[in-house]
Amino acid sequence: METTTPKPTASELVTPQGQPVAEEHSGPPKWARTAGIVVGAIVLVFVLIWGARAIAYATTHQTTDDAQIDADQVELTSKIVERVDKILADTNQQVSRGQLLIQLDDRDERARVLQAKANRDAVLAQARAAQANVALTRDTQAAQDIQNAGAVAQAQAAVAGASANAQSSEGQISVAQAGVSAAAAQVQAAKDAIPGVYQNMLRAKADLRRTQSLVSTGDVAAAQLDAARASYEAARSAYTQAQAGVATAQANLAQARERLNSQRYATSGTQSQIGQQAATVTTAQGKLAESSSPNRVAAQQAQADAAAAQVETAQAQLKTAQDQLSYTQIRSPIDGYVGAKNVAIGATVQPGQSLMTIVPSQNIYVTANFKETQLGKMRVGQQTDIGVDACKGIALTGHVVAISPASQNKFSLVPAQNATGNFVKVTQRVPVRIAFDRPDPSCPLRPGMSVEASVKVK
Repeated sequence: METTTPKPTASELVTPQGQPVAEEHSGPPKWARTAGIVVGAIVLVFVLIWGARAIAYATTHQTTDDAQIDADQVELTSKIVERVDKILADTNQQVSRGQLLIQLDDRDERARVLQAKANRDAVLAQARAAQANVALTRDTQAAQDIQNAGAVAQAQAAVAGASANAQSSEGQISVAQAGVSAAAAQVQAAKDAIPGVYQNMLRAKADLRRTQSLVSTGDVAAAQLDAARASYEAARSAYTQAQAGVATAQANLAQARERLNSQRYATSGTQSQIGQQAATVTTAQGKLAESSSPNRVAAQQAQADAAAAQVETAQAQLKTAQDQLSYTQIRSPIDGYVGAKNVAIGATVQPGQSLMTIVPSQNIYVTANFKETQLGKMRVGQQTDIGVDACKGIALTGHVVAISPASQNKFSLVPAQNATGNFVKVTQRVPVRIAFDRPDPSCPLRPGMSVEASVKVK
């Protein structure tokens, strides 16, 4: 059987001088080891540079991945109770500001607008008539004032004339009384003359008889009889005239008394006319006071003002009816996209009911929830680097526009109430709004997308 002798190890081999013999190596050549060292050094330099930049970036920026793209969505609601007639937009459809999205049934609203217009026109006509009545009342009052003032002046002149007539009548009474006295004196004078005339007539008659006796005896010539007869006739005529004079004087007295009574009656009439004319003056003055009263125009103006107020009320009712009609057309208030549609044709909507959600296509921003420990040096206006998960490799920039005045916990429906004794400190997060500087068209931004935001605080 063949036996093998084991080879001696390097440690067992020795030189003649007793030194160990060096073992031969079969590894990579020297140049390869040098290249590896160089590559390692280069990698180490790059790592150091990248690490230094990362450390420098981390020391000057505050970063969070608890962030998302956000936007102020608009909820379209109805202001009236009405049935949906048409829906002119669908989910995910792009819409423009002012575009009609939902048409409600507007027949009742149109009828109300027509009714409100008719009511407004009627009230407006009444207001114009009331205002015209104000002008008419003012003009009529002015004319009546002039007329009544003339009536007052005329009545006052009549009073003055009646007073003058009364004074004249009183003077005529004195004249009439003097005429009565004169007529009475004439009657008395005529009566006083009758006895003498009568005695003359008796004497002439006696003389005539004696003459007749003497003529019959022939003692006196017949011529004397004629003379005696003539004297008697003359005396008798004088007696008759004296009696007639008494009757005439008595008639004149009666006439004078009648004139006196008539004058007294006339004077009484003129005095009563003074009272009548004074009453006419009072009546004319009352009419003048009534016509010149400012309350007439004021009352008409109050009616005109009330009619004008009714016009404003009718105009407000018309405006309300027109607004109700406009509410039947629900339009988009912004440019954006229909995010959700919660209505169907034929449904009856209620005020405040959500019909559509419009997601804006502009004014997109980032809501980043930073830890409270990261907000020490964060200020509005600081530059921000934004990375959107959906757009890898696209670097977006922005700036801080607002920092929430409270943490998210304070805005929750049931804020945490930390009780003494079992308090557990939890780092709170505060929302920070970041606006984009220049959105990249190649990166469509949609609310809800996750982003990573880094705010430069130094």
